[in-house]
Amino acid sequence: MTKDSIAESVQNDLRYLQLLARSFPTIADASTEIINLEAILNLPKGTEHFLSDLHGEDQAFSHVLRNASGAVKRKVNEIFSNTLRESEKKELCSLIYYPEDKLELIKSQEQDLEDWYQVTLNQLVRVCRNVSSKYTRSKVRKALPKEFSYIIQELLHESSVEPNKSAYVDQIICTIISTGRADDFIIAMCNLIQRLTIDLLHIIGDIYDRGPGAHLIMDILCDYHNFDIQWGNHDILWMGAASGNLVSIANVIRMCLRFGNMATLEDGYGINLLPLATFAMEAYENDPCALFMPKTKFADNVLDEKTTRLIAQMHKAITIIQFKLEGEIIRRRPEFEMDDRMLLHHIDLKRGVVQIDGKEYTLKDINWPTLDPKDPYRLSIEEEDLIRKILHSFESSEKMKKHMRCFFRHGGMYQVCNSNLLFHASIPMNPDGTFKSVRILGQDYKGRALLDRVDQLIRTAYFKTGEQEEVEYAHDYIWYLWGGKDSPLFDKSKMATFERAFIEEAETHKEEKGAYYTLREQEEICDKILEEFGVTGMHRHIINGHVPVRSNQGENPIKANGKMLVIDGGFSRPYHMETGIAGYTLVYHSRGFQLVQHEPFESRAKAIEEGLDIKSTTIVVELSSHRQMVKDTDKGSDLQSQIKDLEKLLYAYRNGMIKEKERMEK
Repeated sequence: MTKDSIAESVQNDLRYLQLLARSFPTIADASTEIINLEAILNLPKGTEHFLSDLHGEDQAFSHVLRNASGAVKRKVNEIFSNTLRESEKKELCSLIYYPEDKLELIKSQEQDLEDWYQVTLNQLVRVCRNVSSKYTRSKVRKALPKEFSYIIQELLHESSVEPNKSAYVDQIICTIISTGRADDFIIAMCNLIQRLTIDLLHIIGDIYDRGPGAHLIMDILCDYHNFDIQWGNHDILWMGAASGNLVSIANVIRMCLRFGNMATLEDGYGINLLPLATFAMEAYENDPCALFMPKTKFADNVLDEKTTRLIAQMHKAITIIQFKLEGEIIRRRPEFEMDDRMLLHHIDLKRGVVQIDGKEYTLKDINWPTLDPKDPYRLSIEEEDLIRKILHSFESSEKMKKHMRCFFRHGGMYQVCNSNLLFHASIPMNPDGTFKSVRILGQDYKGRALLDRVDQLIRTAYFKTGEQEEVEYAHDYIWYLWGGKDSPLFDKSKMATFERAFIEEAETHKEEKGAYYTLREQEEICDKILEEFGVTGMHRHIINGHVPVRSNQGENPIKANGKMLVIDGGFSRPYHMETGIAGYTLVYHSRGFQLVQHEPFESRAKAIEEGLDIKSTTIVVELSSHRQMVKDTDKGSDLQSQIKDLEKLLYAYRNGMIKEKERMEK
């Protein structure tokens, strides 16, 4: 820029620069900040982790965070390659992952505890130095626990190898031990190593359903230092339930009962299922409910026969209620084009058949005591009373409100970050590769505009802000997103819940996937989607979850010549048989992309007692032509904009357009 153009630019931005001058009141302040920001731009980029489809598997998720998808183990191997035995490195890793539990175990076994403290503290300092080396001192300082902040800073930045500081560093460690603070210090160091190894965490949808600990995953995330969520279809179901959508509530309960998992509902969110149990025992007293037995094979707790029977009765009861409630929305919203999902009025209980697409099928269960053939979608008085009580329970859950606030604050339908486009499932498309138009409240949306509009409607459904017509529509639409054919979170011809439950013929169970799922194999289609969302850069990618990648059948998670990465590898235990593995983690560090393929996680107890880690295989997806620095990231672009603004402020100071002020002492 010429001097005249700089002057013009400063003049145009003078009001903003006057506000900026409040934070940097002198030439020295502005200059120092420019020096600081320029230095940060030349640090290596922080490591990003991408996970998808956690489905309530809190122990596996927690372990992957603790070991940073194997990164902690790799660093320990690099630092202590030939100086520690494999068993010693395994013990050190186990300590870093689970410091509190591991310390208790070691203290019950170790003969010379003081010597162990001395050795271990020095080892942890070396690991911590390594993982903190790519960050500024300021960033590391902000991550430090307050009570040990000064001590850790000294240990990280002073070396016992330096002759003048050797005794100083050694004495710090000795004093930590002699004052009885070794345990607390070790825990603080291990937590810091975990935190610094992952700079940014991306969750690409489906935290909820199937597994027992979705609420525990949310507890971890709500306290996590830096993360974002791209909403998945199972998440939307819970967000709909938290919004008071009755059909979503029924679906949420049905899913929990189907997998014999009431922990998230009852223990996590305090949802009272007693009214449902009471109703189900009365309505289905003599019904074996054989079709509704829970999938206890994957449950953490073994259920006795009486409990299993009760769950089956509850499962059947809420399923019938769900079908009735769905019929109400479908009749109210013909624009959803879901009439084919209204099947109750096609049932002939006397003959034991249901008609679907003009063909009759035999029902596997004909005991429907609450179904009124004259008005099959009407809830009975008892069902109405039941659903009202359950709704109150959902609306009263403070823990659910907290988790939903986290979902909305850190989440959205999609995210663009560092040349990567993240979304859970689909962008509705036509077979010819064009974006499919979807009508919402009389207007057509497609591509990015569709996802933006859907994001807005989800927030409207929960916060109930805006015009009444839109609030009511959003309240219904949040359920549509779970199973509607044009939903970017579903994108299939139908959700065949009824058919899978009551009809033997597999032909009725089929859910045809939308065109997107085939088209995404093509590089030009991926480029078209990336351009639609304004994603630039030499190495740009779409990162999806939602559809499990069947590695045991030779399916590759890397598609479209590397433009598309599908990272749903089956964290959920029910998927392990389908995929042959137990999940993927995508890792994006300064040297490129790595896909980490995980074997099933045995247990937290074995990880602590035996040092048993998740067995992981790393696949190099893409290596960068040069090491990625902060200046190559979105954050770097923001910092470069800040530098330009500060340079304008310096110009304004030096040319008398803004006067320097003395900094007020605090």
